[in-house]
Amino acid sequence: MNEKILVILPCFNEADSIIHLIEEFIAFKVETAIQFDILVINDCSTDKTSLLAKSAKVPVIDLSINLGIGGAMQTGFKYALQNKYDLAVQMDGDGQHPPREFQKLLNGYQLTKQNIIIGSRFIDNEGFQSSFLRRVGIKYFHWLNRLLTGKSIYDITSGFRLLDQSAIALVAANYPDEYPEPETLILFSKAGFSIMEVPVIMRERQGGKSSITNFSQLYYMLKVTLAMIFSKIRK
Repeated sequence: MNEKILVILPCFNEADSIIHLIEEFIAFKVETAIQFDILVINDCSTDKTSLLAKSAKVPVIDLSINLGIGGAMQTGFKYALQNKYDLAVQMDGDGQHPPREFQKLLNGYQLTKQNIIIGSRFIDNEGFQSSFLRRVGIKYFHWLNRLLTGKSIYDITSGFRLLDQSAIALVAANYPDEYPEPETLILFSKAGFSIMEVPVIMRERQGGKSSITNFSQLYYMLKVTLAMIFSKIRK
């Protein structure tokens, strides 16, 4: 494919996974001959994430303060816009998204030219499916998103996404801070963008810890619900 592609890896304390993940990307590039660049956004990690990524000869943007996933990803999207990338692919720095699955998003884009392609665990139900409580929450957010936008997105919290230039421009200018994955679906819908899910196989995180625990799940659901509603009614 001829598109200029950027893979954005937001990282906070991912020293346990980042080197192996970069090695997987390099092997994938050699195997497929697909050309893409990798950018690590180091969200003020307190471990050796930045040092390890730089030792692997990957460009790193070191944030001076911790901005969270929203701020880290917006930094990456701004970089993609300024450097005129045709496509930006968001993937987790914890290794949940195997680089070999990246090609499925590219294939989906090549076939359909949708503005946003989302990698979904819940189409073929293969690979790691997350915990029971999280699956309940994801089903709830699927219902809420359908109510607010009329679109059925099953893996609504998936951070495995491909965006085209129009979508990159939107999120570079306006990206939610705390709960970007469900909130951006509202923004994309309001902008009239097309969205498609493709089946992917995910795995458990290869290192680090999730910021969402079972204890905080209900609180998370409440806050995301409010964030999605406010995104819908905000001009």
